[in-house]
Amino acid sequence: MKKEKKLMNALNSFFKLDKLGTNPKREILAGFTTFISMCYILFVNPTVLSAAGMDKGAVFTATALSSAIGCVLMGVIAKYPIATAPSLGINAFFAYSVCIGMKIPWQTALAGAFAAALIFILITVFKLRELIIDSIPQDLKYAISAGIGMFIAFIGLQGGGIIVKNESTLVSLGSFHGQVWVTVFGLIAIAILMVLKVPGAIFIGMVLSTIFGIATDLIKMPTAFVSAAPSLKPTFLVAAKHITDINSFQLVVVVLTFLLVAFFDTAGTLVGLCTQAGFVKDNKIPRIGQALMSDSSAMLVGTLLGTSPVGAYVESSAGIAVGGRSGLTAVTTGILFIFGLFFSPLLAIVTTQVTAPALIIVGVLMAQNMARVDWSKLEIAIPSFIIIAAMPLTYSIADGLALGVILYPITMLAAKRGKEVPALMYVLFFVFIGFFWVIGRG
Repeated sequence: MKKEKKLMNALNSFFKLDKLGTNPKREILAGFTTFISMCYILFVNPTVLSAAGMDKGAVFTATALSSAIGCVLMGVIAKYPIATAPSLGINAFFAYSVCIGMKIPWQTALAGAFAAALIFILITVFKLRELIIDSIPQDLKYAISAGIGMFIAFIGLQGGGIIVKNESTLVSLGSFHGQVWVTVFGLIAIAILMVLKVPGAIFIGMVLSTIFGIATDLIKMPTAFVSAAPSLKPTFLVAAKHITDINSFQLVVVVLTFLLVAFFDTAGTLVGLCTQAGFVKDNKIPRIGQALMSDSSAMLVGTLLGTSPVGAYVESSAGIAVGGRSGLTAVTTGILFIFGLFFSPLLAIVTTQVTAPALIIVGVLMAQNMARVDWSKLEIAIPSFIIIAAMPLTYSIADGLALGVILYPITMLAAKRGKEVPALMYVLFFVFIGFFWVIGRG
């Protein structure tokens, strides 16, 4: 009893729980709630990255470990109730745009993510994040996030069989037979749970759709549910070994895109979550430097372990909603990710049709940023719309981002607002023009 009290006092002292108006029990519950809300990434990330040729088991282990490390770093260094894991959207860019679209080997793509993580750490150390944030117009940030959401949703609809290839119309509605019904059931289940504001709606929906698939014999039961964690050997330190592969302009653009998407996704998420938790004072976020350093360090570790970039997760809002206010919430989530390592056999039953609804719903959440774009001004609306529309239609986040960045200075100059365009945007204009010239798409 004395040891337990001593531990509680130590936690209270380190995380300043009394000052934040919380307690260990509430923080641990919040951490569990956050984990339940986002642990779907353990199964979605290996599915997405395996499309690029990566070993599914190794990615599973890398996902769990990088998530755990990121959560603990965020909790201990920044002391925020914000969890981290490999980001949806960036993993899609990694697998579908870079590896499949550009035909770049996953080893090289991982090295590109590793290089972006190193740059991310440098700009955090030298406090250049404000300059970069200010250089990308707010409306374009919202459009990038929304466009990624549309792209993720499209991948989910395609992976689930709801949308299929059509020679005449490019895409069309799929045939509702077999495992497509697992996707339909999961989408309806998650939608209802989300509308009812049930914590962990995505995870619960995935569980329900898996049970539905097994009950209808559309998914085969695994021989076991618990086992030792899969080996990291196929992906461990591959990024560092292939860093010399970054030797072309095309790959430099890939690194830049990794950096921009990861950076602004994290920045936007941190601002939103800190606002929800009541941390923002005088339009400033306390310890934002520590938070970005925690996140960038987790990104670096994740690439070395063998996964796409790690970022802050909006699902942390579920833990914050039930009272999580300190780093103890994030640390609890990180510990639970370690326990998640021993459930890799579930990968056999968590099929593409099971994860597809999660991608679609996350796409919906990200697409909500469209409401924040100033559609009343065409010089803003046109490049923003092109970003949002082009990402799914070109099947490339990089191409959608590039098209919007190219258009933005042009439309702003046409509106006689050229002086409002940051200098870096003009630099990026020429960078992306060169990008299309090099790959022959422009």
